Amino acid sequence: MPRALLLLLACLPVAFAQAVVTLHVKVPMRDGVSLCTNIFRPAAAGSFPVALQRTPYRKVSQITPGLRAFLDRGYAVVTQDVRGRYDSQGSFNQFTQEKNDGEDTLAWIARQPWSDGRAGMFGGSYVGIAQWRTALAAPPSLKAIAPAVSGGDEYFDRYYSRGGAFRLGHRLRWLAENYKPPQKPVADFQKLVTYLPLRRADRLLAGRVLDFFQSVLDHPSYDDYWRALSTRLHIARVQVPVQIFSGWYDVYSSSDLDMWSLLRAAGRPTRIFVGPWGHNLSPAMPQANFGPDAARPLRRLEADWFDAWVKGSAPPPENEVHYFVLGRSVWRESPSWPPPGHTPTPAWLDSTAGANSLNGDGRLLWAQPKSDSSDFYDYNPRNAVPTLGGALCCSAKVMPWGPFDQRPVEGRRDVLVYTSAPLHHELEIAGPVRAVLFVSTSAPDTDFTAKLVDVEPAGPARILCDGILRLRYRQGVERVVPYQPGQFERIEIDLGSIAAAFLPRHRLRLEVTSSNFPKYDRNLNTGRPQAGEKEIRTASQQLRHGPHFPSQIILPIVKTQ
Repeated sequence: MPRALLLLLACLPVAFAQAVVTLHVKVPMRDGVSLCTNIFRPAAAGSFPVALQRTPYRKVSQITPGLRAFLDRGYAVVTQDVRGRYDSQGSFNQFTQEKNDGEDTLAWIARQPWSDGRAGMFGGSYVGIAQWRTALAAPPSLKAIAPAVSGGDEYFDRYYSRGGAFRLGHRLRWLAENYKPPQKPVADFQKLVTYLPLRRADRLLAGRVLDFFQSVLDHPSYDDYWRALSTRLHIARVQVPVQIFSGWYDVYSSSDLDMWSLLRAAGRPTRIFVGPWGHNLSPAMPQANFGPDAARPLRRLEADWFDAWVKGSAPPPENEVHYFVLGRSVWRESPSWPPPGHTPTPAWLDSTAGANSLNGDGRLLWAQPKSDSSDFYDYNPRNAVPTLGGALCCSAKVMPWGPFDQRPVEGRRDVLVYTSAPLHHELEIAGPVRAVLFVSTSAPDTDFTAKLVDVEPAGPARILCDGILRLRYRQGVERVVPYQPGQFERIEIDLGSIAAAFLPRHRLRLEVTSSNFPKYDRNLNTGRPQAGEKEIRTASQQLRHGPHFPSQIILPIVKTQ
């Protein structure tokens, strides 16, 4: 049968399992491009509120359990390939297209006889980004959104860290999967992340120059280019109620919490769930057992949210943070983040003979040490410290996320290891974690990383959160501040937010080194712009601690009953 006839037949509504399914409907955008759209609606006569999902990963074409959750509540469900993806026309431009296309799609839906003019949007990752962008346009039919693991800022969430390092594995893998030439396999991950210079990686993964990728590399600082793309900076334009899902082992968790806090401060109805999940919103991950309460019925919670704010058929939920405490495996609720009553508390770094590796004598102390001392190591980008679990995105096959045992990297002499004495009582933290370090390097620029670890009595050392700072951005990612080699600097490393309980007999551990590869790109230590660099230099690093150099990790300790 000719394809044209197949598509024509697909556009005819068909009753299926108490629902009417219409596939491959061409929805026109303001510039004449058509986006391919599937429609699922209850078989009963009438008009319905709509749950919309717009995706670059191929729209749903059959009634899945997730779609059934909305259909059973009396919603029509619309799924759509975004511009330039799969069956939709146009060229894919991730930065600019979703605001107008989302607005035009909702306007088209509102005109259909099966729509009652009210809609909500749902889904995760890029699908959540598309929701935020559409909400910025404030279309009148959009009544609520439910983004998951999507953050709110292109610079901080998808391309660069809060310390200015490039999110190498995350971005190159996503680009390789979504921009590869047709009929070509995805580029080899190890080859991608080790390829120099970074500026030419687009030729390897896509077979061509990607203009937007070149622009990203042209703007390594947080400048007007990134401010224009940020949802976070324009959140006042988001007028609808927002429910957010996030996970402690997903890279977007801190940003998702920031978005909730900004919405709450603006008086918008909002709530967030942060679970022991990775980017797939699942608690199933290697070396992890979070207990029977780790999962949540996410689709049902989305439908509940829409019942309250799209239909108006249910009372509004509380504007709370629902967060899972790692180590204790319990859920808690809070009216704010961090929770009320949290106390930022320092644990001080100390050593005598040297903190290099697990064989060193690095210590975390609850009282400031009485004398100054230093630890030293060499950072060689050719032999970077490998990423081992933690909060990662977006392919669990090539970079698995979760609470991996860190002892394989803690055995390296270029990793400084500071460990507390065993705890006599349980200690719970909830909120942002920071490391304040006094450092110097022989290089004109380098990186420093910090990682918080929960050490079990039997020895396994489970990663909780980590961060990185590119030294040129020690005064903020808005501008480069040159560094004089050998000069001591006070730096702060943002390790993100976490909620965790350290149980009795457990120990706290802080790791400090200069790479976390390929989660972040390797600083090549030359001081020149990283994107075009091929030369690699080794740097000699020094970390000082003591009363005159109070290096510390600051923990958000909370009191529990």
